[in-house]
Amino acid sequence: MMRFVPVRETILASAILVLLILVASRFSGFVAPSNLANVFNDTAPLVILALGQMVVILTRCIDLSVAANLALTGMAVAMLNLAMPGLPIPVILAVALVLGAAMGAINGILVWKLEIPPIVVTLGTMTIFRGIIFLLSNGKWVNSHEMSPAFTGFPRTVLLGLPVLSWIAIITVVIFGIMMARTAFGRSIFAVGGNPHAAIYTGINVGKTQFWAFVVSGALAGLTGYLWVARYAVAYVDIAGGFELEVVAACVIGGISIAGGIGSVGGAVLGALFLGVVKNALPVVNISPFWQLAISGSAILIAVAFNAKSGRAKGRIILKSAENTQ
Repeated sequence: MMRFVPVRETILASAILVLLILVASRFSGFVAPSNLANVFNDTAPLVILALGQMVVILTRCIDLSVAANLALTGMAVAMLNLAMPGLPIPVILAVALVLGAAMGAINGILVWKLEIPPIVVTLGTMTIFRGIIFLLSNGKWVNSHEMSPAFTGFPRTVLLGLPVLSWIAIITVVIFGIMMARTAFGRSIFAVGGNPHAAIYTGINVGKTQFWAFVVSGALAGLTGYLWVARYAVAYVDIAGGFELEVVAACVIGGISIAGGIGSVGGAVLGALFLGVVKNALPVVNISPFWQLAISGSAILIAVAFNAKSGRAKGRIILKSAENTQ
């Protein structure tokens, strides 16, 4: 499992570096530290969501409701701020995390207890969450002039040269790096995705592990919901529409196997950064943003083909070993 992760990360990091060099040859200002910091800040929501999606995919599931979760939580906290503008930011953050985790728990329970395929569950809840946003807001927007300065200012506050939004993404990466490598929960995530039958024999509850994976993904989606709405100072029904596909793409490009059990925090982060660089670089070199879809799609196909090739190679080695022992 871990044998192929450094190779994928190295290839992806090299691709990002080459892309930066090519863009810099057309516009040197793109690789200026201040601009790269802006690119990372733009990509920070994708990084956070990709980490949550990574945990879900590693357990052989998928969460297509993350963008709808983000939008519903963002609208809820925006309306909460509208009703109580003096509410402290830590309370807003707590509400966003709890609300997002609750929506993730709904997905997890349906997958765990009712054994409904995750793609069906999350497609359904994605639509439901979007519908609830409309009912909650009556189709109206919450605009910047209706939000308190503290509400919109928190993710934009600069600390040590980076906005708080970027620091939250960095802290999330560190926490997930420790969690996946050093905790029993992280090991159970890999065990469930790698071989669920073997995981059962070692005492791991597969359904419960998948449930908590959805809760983690939902909590991060809720957190990102507040950060997104506060940063862009607007909340509406279709916010982050289709963003769930970009989140899944970041994971797949980063080497997170859709079959589960294979992947890394570094890979998910690099996959998000690759998409972030592509998104920000194309307008700079006067290439239509629509090419981003083609580039992202090509990168996904290459990543999936690489995963499939690795799996086939592993299978040939096992068969060869079996023949040699006879």
